[in-house]
Amino acid sequence: MHIHILGICGTFMGGLALIARSAGHKVTGCDAGVYPPMSTQLQEQGIELIEGFDASQTELNPDLFIIGNVISRGNPLMEAILDQGKPYISGPQWLGDHVLQSQHVLSVAGTHGKTTTSSMLAWILEHAGLQPNFLIGGIAHDLQVSARFNPENKYFVIEADEYDTAFFDKRSKFVHYHSRTAVLNNLEFDHADIFPDLAAIETQFHHLVRTVPGSGCIIYPSRDEALQRVLARGCWSGTDTFGPGAQWQYANHDAAGTRFDVLYQNRVVAHINWQHNGVHNMNNALAAIAAAHHVGISAEQSAQALNCFQGIRRRMELRASVNDIHVYDDFAHHPTAIATTLAGLRNQVGPQRILAVLEPRSNTMKLGTMAARLPQALEQADRVFCFGAKEGKHALGWDPKTVFAGQQDRVGTHDNLEALTTAVLQQARPGDHILIMSNGGFGGFHDKLIAALKQKFT
Repeated sequence: MHIHILGICGTFMGGLALIARSAGHKVTGCDAGVYPPMSTQLQEQGIELIEGFDASQTELNPDLFIIGNVISRGNPLMEAILDQGKPYISGPQWLGDHVLQSQHVLSVAGTHGKTTTSSMLAWILEHAGLQPNFLIGGIAHDLQVSARFNPENKYFVIEADEYDTAFFDKRSKFVHYHSRTAVLNNLEFDHADIFPDLAAIETQFHHLVRTVPGSGCIIYPSRDEALQRVLARGCWSGTDTFGPGAQWQYANHDAAGTRFDVLYQNRVVAHINWQHNGVHNMNNALAAIAAAHHVGISAEQSAQALNCFQGIRRRMELRASVNDIHVYDDFAHHPTAIATTLAGLRNQVGPQRILAVLEPRSNTMKLGTMAARLPQALEQADRVFCFGAKEGKHALGWDPKTVFAGQQDRVGTHDNLEALTTAVLQQARPGDHILIMSNGGFGGFHDKLIAALKQKFT
């Protein structure tokens, strides 16, 4: 079968493309605003990419068009598909119907930590020799690709996103996944472009819970009030909890979170000594260990895997060190994720200066729904540089100068990438840690800044 994927360079759709190809299908795709690492990964796998959504692509005559949720009515290719009566389906539904139904699915849902936790979980299963299939919204260094599929293997780890499925299916993606082991990492308000409030998101999580079989297991943090409300609406499977006071806990940890004991039912069952940091990552580790335990992997086996886990691209990824100036790339964009990422880095570097560079790029952040929370979220940074485009599809619907009023001595606001690069370069000095946070390509800012630092200091 020839499949043509609209929006192929998104993290989910790019992974789906790899899975479809592994299942024996011919795969092509199209997108706009293509950027690494996904574009590079697809090209390395021999998948043809077409720039843009020209209606002429219907002349490729694929057997099926798979539609990403970035596609809306008015898209010229989508309009041509509808006008010509071409067959189409959403990515999550295709995956659920043709791949996941025959697998033991271990899904990882939640507002934060999905990519990290699902990568940890897939690596644990890989380290244990189970050769899992997976689809993850990022590329773990240990796994090398964001997706893998072999129908002979029975376990499938998937990052389970609550975003809507497609313009023609407004259910969350994860209701299509046939979850058997379901991690619910946390739950906060997000995606203000599609959800009016937290209660609406809780309803979608309730729908996910309803799909988990009685022999399955739901793993969640014991002190998350929103998830407690979700489970109070009905739960038909086993449960496991993690975090303070839960079945799975961390204890005896250092300040940075690089070393800690893993407790199960108040008994030490493993020890973590790894290169990662922060309370959020300790909780991510507990969730992954609990999920692996449900499929028969001991906590000690999981700890052995995590102790050599190398992390994920764009999750506190050290991109360069120039003259003792360290540049990190991170995907954080929600205020909670920004705060926890900064807290983890602060615990790691102590009193050394942190320069935080933020691009509020998600739909929720562009709308300004959570803009008022940003000053507090960025408190751990010594200097802040906030970038916001004034026009185009990434334009902010709010003014950063207003949000950060009264903090001009610590916070700079910019709408031009060259000016932003110059401003950060002027501030940077040996010993600094520059943390760049964006869930998009950021106009190649990371490379621009690293090149400028090298030119200045070497």
